[in-house]
Amino acid sequence: MDPVRNPYAPGAGQRPPELAGRDRELGQFEVVLERIARGRPERGMVLTGLRGVGKTVLLNSFRSMALQRLWGTGKIEARPDQSIRRPIAGALHMAARELAPRHRAPDRIEQFLGVLKAFAARDPKAPKGTFTAHLGIDVPAARGRADSGDLEIDLTELLADAASVATDLGVGIALFVDEMQDIPPADVSALCAATHELSQTGGPLIVVGAGLPHLPSVLSASKSYSERLFRYVPIDRLDRAAADLALLAPARREGADFEPGALEALFEAADGYPYFVQAYGKVTWDVATASPVTAGDVKVASPQAEGELAVGFFGSRYERATPTERKYMRAMAMLGDDPVQTASVADELGVKPSSVSPARDGLIKKGLIYSSERGLIAFTVPHFGRFLRAQPA
Repeated sequence: MDPVRNPYAPGAGQRPPELAGRDRELGQFEVVLERIARGRPERGMVLTGLRGVGKTVLLNSFRSMALQRLWGTGKIEARPDQSIRRPIAGALHMAARELAPRHRAPDRIEQFLGVLKAFAARDPKAPKGTFTAHLGIDVPAARGRADSGDLEIDLTELLADAASVATDLGVGIALFVDEMQDIPPADVSALCAATHELSQTGGPLIVVGAGLPHLPSVLSASKSYSERLFRYVPIDRLDRAAADLALLAPARREGADFEPGALEALFEAADGYPYFVQAYGKVTWDVATASPVTAGDVKVASPQAEGELAVGFFGSRYERATPTERKYMRAMAMLGDDPVQTASVADELGVKPSSVSPARDGLIKKGLIYSSERGLIAFTVPHFGRFLRAQPA
């Protein structure tokens, strides 16, 4: 079939042509927006799941929903060992720019921008004035507000002022945080404390996060009340009906179709993971010579799709690991695909548990594995163990 018309789109955070199987989550966020619009208290949302299940896609969809309601929005992607002060300043500056054209009191916007400029300037790692100049804020920095240098105090004051600007317009502000588990511990504590303070005053500002399955425990370790601060929404693989819809709807819009056997073969190959559905669907479309797509087409396409995933999805991550870390992951893979005991990995390697702790910690920091609970570890990427077992020793 015509590759130019291929509708499938495997990509990091790229919205698929048919966002199937996520109606529940979209409906939950719609309720959050509506409750806040009516002045009712509401918690932010935190999406958790393995890589490739579509957390970033959902986060972007939530942002689009907020924009449709004329909210101010901003988004950051957390990184290990980087303070959130500068990213949040940039995100809230974007939100203020979205709200400013509709605000009837320009001085209120300027006042907030002055506070925002003061907040950004207090980053101890930034050369003086560089980041605020990059933001393009021309108003003078405020004094005595969000500029103490204590992130928890400053963030609490900044979020309160941002919420006040949104209140003037009868809308809200949504701050979206991707890879939320990578926020440094002290900054996680500050963000939770500021969000908690804001929730007590009813300010129309929410934090919506996304991260790996252990994110709830990361937040709970920073502030015990974080369990009640957010609504945690696990994101998993698609069921058979949703996976079929993700393939069929885009194809039919292009005048093509799939035989039932082809859909069954694709579901078995992709295992319901949205990224894999798109990856296998794209290659299968290119391989098929005519509609409807057959199980034979899937059989021909699968080795090529697996090869592309081995290089771009699995291999790129494997290459980031050191030789010692790769041995650790291989040992994990030999123990199966479920979460495994750290002691069992050490036994598989024939060493003491303490001697492999640096490799484990390095892999966690790189986002290749996570600790699902004390003493247990698992891969952050679905089917990664299967990929490793297929590699030559």
